[in-house]
Amino acid sequence: MDGRQPPARPRRELSTDTVIRIISNMTHTIREFFPDISVYPALGNHDYWPQDQLPVATDEIYQAVAKLWEPWLQPEALPTLRRGGFYSLVILPKLRLVSLNTNLYYSPNKVTVNMTDPAGQFEWLEATLETCRQSDEKAYIIAHVPIGYLPYVIGTTAMREAYNEKLVEIFRKYSDVVAGQFYGHTHRDSIMVLLDHEGQPVNSVFVTPAVTPFRHANEPYSNNPGLRMYYYNSPDYSLLDVWQYYMNLTEANLERKPDWKLEYIMTKDYNIEDIQPKSLYGLAQSFRTPDSKTFQNYFNHFMVSYNNSIVCKGLCKLEQVCSALFLDHKSYFDCTLKGNSD
Repeated sequence: MDGRQPPARPRRELSTDTVIRIISNMTHTIREFFPDISVYPALGNHDYWPQDQLPVATDEIYQAVAKLWEPWLQPEALPTLRRGGFYSLVILPKLRLVSLNTNLYYSPNKVTVNMTDPAGQFEWLEATLETCRQSDEKAYIIAHVPIGYLPYVIGTTAMREAYNEKLVEIFRKYSDVVAGQFYGHTHRDSIMVLLDHEGQPVNSVFVTPAVTPFRHANEPYSNNPGLRMYYYNSPDYSLLDVWQYYMNLTEANLERKPDWKLEYIMTKDYNIEDIQPKSLYGLAQSFRTPDSKTFQNYFNHFMVSYNNSIVCKGLCKLEQVCSALFLDHKSYFDCTLKGNSD
């Protein structure tokens, strides 16, 4: 369960108590309707008041969510959740889930300006992944604010660039341990491929579309609500496929009832073998072909089938392609300077 449960509202309409009440309502609703489902939450930038300003030490909201989510988690996860909003726990044999509080690195977070390692999370993450390596565990990374560059604005990371560079290096270092990375925040559907220093694909990164529609002022599109399932290989937890579902919001409003449909199965829709780094890298490289139908299909999915008549070309396509293939500063800007998007 990715973050951002409270709505994006003016500061005067929210408070710490209101945010805790909203998170509590959501937690109890999920527990009521899905009592037998394992849920592993990650805090979002709106899961705090004032929004985006998540702190580097224990506070009322961190304490509250640790208490609310305790039935879903294990005792080992709670101390760091109370202290800094992040945690890890073993969820299956030889598989560790790592829930990061990347809101600490989010550009609008004034609390963490000029901090080298907010809440000590970088040090904790490296130690956790090193423990995974020594214990022969794999790790799934979940967080709200994604690494890499935003696919809808040129040259911009969601988190501060220095923090992005640090995370990219950590995930390169432990690419043999990390079996998948899963983020939210943008409300859109996108992929990224982490490359090592030799340019080889080593990690698959997914940004999952949101249930809530959202539209930036300068965007000609929004998104339909989406949710998804991931398929993985049980022995080694390698990722095999994505089944993406969506609700056509226009139709739902006209008919006054929701109708969730299968939007796509990734391997079938893109004719790829699996969703491992090598396969995603080949897919992202195919986007660079002039007038690529595969890329236009990808962009339609980026909007969660909001409006299939919108064509992404020129700068729009450059933003998409470079953000999918290059997550660090140097390689990303090398890509944008070449400008060969079509």
